[in-house]
Amino acid sequence: MTDDPQQPRLTHVRADGSAHMVDITAKEVTARSATASGRVLLAPSAIAALRDGTVPKGDALAVARIAGIQAVKRTPELIPLAHPIAVHGVELDLDVLDDAVSIRATVRTADRTGIEMEALTAVSVAALALVDMIKAVDKHSVITDVRVVAKSGGRSGDWAL
Repeated sequence: MTDDPQQPRLTHVRADGSAHMVDITAKEVTARSATASGRVLLAPSAIAALRDGTVPKGDALAVARIAGIQAVKRTPELIPLAHPIAVHGVELDLDVLDDAVSIRATVRTADRTGIEMEALTAVSVAALALVDMIKAVDKHSVITDVRVVAKSGGRSGDWAL
């Protein structure tokens, strides 16, 4: 860590290098949202099973969607320095493509800190649940490209890829 005021400061790291949870008490409550996306690359047989509804474990897309939504609410338990914040809405969509399932989650709150970790957790856990549901058909699936693609609200403003 540097004392150079031109260098960005890591807010979750104290001057002595130890990690801590940032105090957000004084921050203003604002409406915020974050959108994350990712993909699960699958074999043609897995894509066919998803499209035909013949996945041996059942409705893989529904299970993945519910798992992702549930995960949003558990984010502070999984990410050590994430603040527990009120989640006011979650949209989680899974689209079966020719070579993958595309996953996109948008999470909304009105709170004092961002909700990017919740959106990333939704996509990650939905992808993991999908892999679990489809592994009897495709043992070589790949989770890829998990990232935040848009956010709004808060001090740093709005942006989108």
